[in-house]
Amino acid sequence: MAKIAKKISGVLAILLIIAALILLSTSLVVTREDEYTLIKQFGKIERIVDKAGLSFKVPFIEITQTIPKQIQFYDMPESDVITMDKKTMVADSYVLWRVSDPLVFAQTLNSSVILAETRIDTTVYNAMKNVISSLSQAQVISGRDGELDQAFMDNIGDTMTNYGITLISVETKHLDLPSGNKSAVFDRMISERAQMAATYTAEGESEAQKIHNATDKEVAISISNAETQAARIVAEGEAEYMRILSEAYSDTERSEFYTFIRSLEAARASLTGANKTLILSEESPIAQIFYQID
Repeated sequence: MAKIAKKISGVLAILLIIAALILLSTSLVVTREDEYTLIKQFGKIERIVDKAGLSFKVPFIEITQTIPKQIQFYDMPESDVITMDKKTMVADSYVLWRVSDPLVFAQTLNSSVILAETRIDTTVYNAMKNVISSLSQAQVISGRDGELDQAFMDNIGDTMTNYGITLISVETKHLDLPSGNKSAVFDRMISERAQMAATYTAEGESEAQKIHNATDKEVAISISNAETQAARIVAEGEAEYMRILSEAYSDTERSEFYTFIRSLEAARASLTGANKTLILSEESPIAQIFYQID
């Protein structure tokens, strides 16, 4: 009997150890660095563990559920959007998001990442439609330096905080024309740019011609004024020359002196070539000057 009792006590001890281990394993909660742990009792959230490590729960009564804490990547499917000038474009984007309030996330979306991505898809797509519908196709094509993505974020605002979600960014991978429309649209844009270039060229040539005509007019006026002034100066010089000659010849002594000088200049001008001999007759005006010298 003692042996049987001893065996029974041994078995009970083993069962108790196993039960204790099971109880301990169902009581321990392991929370990883990249997740939140929700502890629920009868479907109601009792508490949220947001730090990595071990914690405890009431076994068999409380249950756990995890929510991702790290940044999530959602690749949106391609979708059509329509511009202000009623042109269809194909948008392909992705969203970076994370759970910022696990309690609200669990209450509104039942802690489901799939439901969260469905809500994100609807919200972001509506924002893209609102923004692109306010822009022309040319503005959408040329506005690819981050302005569109920021406009999407501004249009969304803090809407997703109602679901405990923070949108980090909306990035456009591809925003282009439908394949069948690309050639026609690009040809039209090239034609429009060529017309604009021709207009600018014609305006520039017209402005250049105006400047050229104005310059020619200014040059002609300047030359005419210069010629008038030159003629006036020449006339004044000749008048002064005649006045000086008149004064000189009005005085007998000066008249003889000027006559003498002018005769010498005339004689010097006649001495050309290698022969420097000057032969004058008595009747020559130049010879008369020498005869008159006392």
